[in-house]
Amino acid sequence: MRVYNTMTRKKEELIPLEKGVLKIYACGPTVYNYIHIGNARPICVCDVLRRYLEYTGLTVKFIQNFTDIDDKIINKANEENSDYLTVSKKFIEEYIKDSTGLNIRKATIHPKATENIDEMIDIIKTLVEKGFAYKTENNDVYFRTKNFKDYGKLSHQPLEDLEVGARISVGEIKEDPMDFVVWKSAKPGEPYWDSPWGNGRPGWHIECSAMARRYLGKTIDIHYGGQDLIFPHHENEIAQSECSSGVEFARYWMHNGYINIDNKKMSKSLNNFFTVRDVANKYGYEPIRYLMISSHYRSPINYSEDVIKQCIAALDRLYTCRNNLDFLLKNTNNQTNSIDNSIKEKFLEHKAAFITAMEDDLNTADALSALFDLVRDINSNVNIESSKETINFAIDLFDELSGILGLVYNRKNENVDSKIEDLINQREAARKSKDWALADKIRDELKSQGITLEDTKSGVKAVFHKEP
Repeated sequence: MRVYNTMTRKKEELIPLEKGVLKIYACGPTVYNYIHIGNARPICVCDVLRRYLEYTGLTVKFIQNFTDIDDKIINKANEENSDYLTVSKKFIEEYIKDSTGLNIRKATIHPKATENIDEMIDIIKTLVEKGFAYKTENNDVYFRTKNFKDYGKLSHQPLEDLEVGARISVGEIKEDPMDFVVWKSAKPGEPYWDSPWGNGRPGWHIECSAMARRYLGKTIDIHYGGQDLIFPHHENEIAQSECSSGVEFARYWMHNGYINIDNKKMSKSLNNFFTVRDVANKYGYEPIRYLMISSHYRSPINYSEDVIKQCIAALDRLYTCRNNLDFLLKNTNNQTNSIDNSIKEKFLEHKAAFITAMEDDLNTADALSALFDLVRDINSNVNIESSKETINFAIDLFDELSGILGLVYNRKNENVDSKIEDLINQREAARKSKDWALADKIRDELKSQGITLEDTKSGVKAVFHKEP
């Protein structure tokens, strides 16, 4: 597999540092509110990356953190007359609801910043000892950016360009405007931890360096995040990690593109800010996931009501195909024990196209195209006359490819229980006796349970609808 490395600005073969094992760290949410629609993209893309890597046989150690102490969390707690623990606990739970709805698999470990303060302090101690960090008179600790000669290598900006616009905010005491905080001294009424520099709490950037090192080691394979994190967050992670450890922090850097809303940047001031929960309550979670992987991850994508409705329509095609296969398997007239090899070969061509797309920098857009080409050929070539072996092959391949993308996960139980079967038979009897009122009543009752009846030449087909 080849992936685009932000560090080198080119596609590179993905070779794990440890044979058979690939270590990924992804920046998780700051848990002070519901995640917004932009947060869903890195979550969904990274989930597909992990699924595909595991599909190829690799063991993936995937770490995604929760930032559970931060200015935003403290401000939220103050607004609600609460405390940071209550706020962070609540929104970790809300994140889990949303990520579960999006069919995101849990990380190997979801570490919290507050559980790793000692690791952060150890790194800061090393930075101070090596002269890369310093304590100020108000007990803050800053990283000396200019002491790291490679600063700016990820964002590909020379230090002199980065200095433009750098400033020292009110209350800050630091040697240079480019220096960034790694430890904040305690303010009245704020939570704090003991440290060699007095009571305080960590800066935002240091937590990811500490958690990546603790759970994955000094050098990781892939560091993933949104494009907005390249500078300064990831740039600062590199600086403090490599200056403290003396080795490369991450071998591959992957970043996804931005999300626009109706072709405009998402902003609360423009009143076009949507949380995942907002959209899911109206359209369901799966269309959001579909949208996030419908374009190549490095390309910008646009969210609008028209676009999300197109995603719903595309998902309906996938669900219809999959449900039809279940119906055909149950009702096939072909009792032979053989598979149609010409159909099998045709289907395997689509699998090969799917794999080629995924191997080329996780091109989910082309992978989806291959999946829909498979759907088209299933619809054209698999029917009531097909053997069970042929139908089962189509089912297995459909599930294999859609599963890598994490799609078609809301199918209801297709096993018609005896009560539903009785209702279907009663409706058929009513239609034969021309009791249309009873037939319509039964049809409406089944529809209320998410079941639509379709009359085909092979009999009545019960279509189970996906969850909203």
